[in-house]
Amino acid sequence: MRKVAAIWILALVVLVPSSGYAAAQQQNCTGKSGTDWDTQIAACTDVIKTGKGQGKDLAWAFGNRGNAYFAKAQYDRAIQDLDQAIKLDPDHADAYSNRGSAYFAKAQYDRAIQDFNQAIKLDPNLAMAFSNRGSAYSRQGQYDRAIQDLDQAIKLDPNYAKAFAGRGNAYYGKARYDRSIRDLDQAIELDPTFALAFNWRGNAYDDKGEHDRAIQDYDQAIKLNPNLATAFNDRGLAYYRKAEYDRAIEDLDQAIKLDPTYAAAFDNRGSSYDDKGQHDRAMQDLDHAIKLDPTYAEAFNDRCWSRTIVGRELDQALKDCNESLRLRPNNGDTFDTRGFTYFKLDQYDNAIADFDTVLKLNPKVATSLYGRGLAKQRKGDVAGGEEDIVAAKTLDPKIADKLAGYGVK
Repeated sequence: MRKVAAIWILALVVLVPSSGYAAAQQQNCTGKSGTDWDTQIAACTDVIKTGKGQGKDLAWAFGNRGNAYFAKAQYDRAIQDLDQAIKLDPDHADAYSNRGSAYFAKAQYDRAIQDFNQAIKLDPNLAMAFSNRGSAYSRQGQYDRAIQDLDQAIKLDPNYAKAFAGRGNAYYGKARYDRSIRDLDQAIELDPTFALAFNWRGNAYDDKGEHDRAIQDYDQAIKLNPNLATAFNDRGLAYYRKAEYDRAIEDLDQAIKLDPTYAAAFDNRGSSYDDKGQHDRAMQDLDHAIKLDPTYAEAFNDRCWSRTIVGRELDQALKDCNESLRLRPNNGDTFDTRGFTYFKLDQYDNAIADFDTVLKLNPKVATSLYGRGLAKQRKGDVAGGEEDIVAAKTLDPKIADKLAGYGVK
């Protein structure tokens, strides 16, 4: 249910004037966070408009104004300025790295990687470029490649907290949760104010099933950054997994308030309402999650499940599951969901085929074992069905009651 939020830990390099003239003109055009960004944009614009600087003397002003636009999330405008900085100073590795970060923020990861490649070519010791390129590879699901880059960033700068956090998140993507936690521990030791590192460590603990430990980290992330929507979403998901649905909804409400475009928060809140039995309310959130992100496979799966457990619009439920599998093939959760959809449609052969697929991926999924057992019994295979049902109850003694609550019995 957790979808990686768009937030990431990219860093920008401040471009420094290369001559006495430019340094004298720098004033508020610093590229640093200590001065209001609008003030910086105005100051950099004044430097550019004087027309006295040229070449490298002017590249820094475009570059730092680009940084200011980046900080204001005006990424296209940032790219325009960094284009100009690179044109004036084609050997400036930092400008390429910063432009790569702007493309990254626009989710243009291949284009970002091109810029990070060039930055590294120009300056093989630029730890930030390796770290940022590793983050881009992570967003593409290329976790091993990401880890190689983040290893190099850490080798170049052993105190680089963001590189440790990025590598921890890459290991999280590989489901190596203990390894992820070790890197995130190190990131937090280096920077105890690093809210996102606490949040990511919480994710690793949560996916290990240590929900209370995860909530401690989410609490700290929120304390450090009360506007971190992803921390509210992820804490809400931890409460959901503890079956504390009202508490989950409170957090998910706050995540949505902070970011009304947060599709995963709508999806998670919809699932929480579903498990409270408020199916119509759940459907509103699931519909909205898909409207916000029509490529969100998990939301289609969750809407398929919501329709299935209510037992209405089963043909639409089947379409949702099929779309989820088109977007995310070979996903065991969705085959499990679709198996129950087929079961409720009395298509027992199809149900058994989907449950078989799940159990080939993971033989210990109690829901699929139980569903397959019921489907076999409906087809007259009483002994085979009973064998599956007994195996499911061994894995989860409450499985019969859980599924009976969804109308599967």
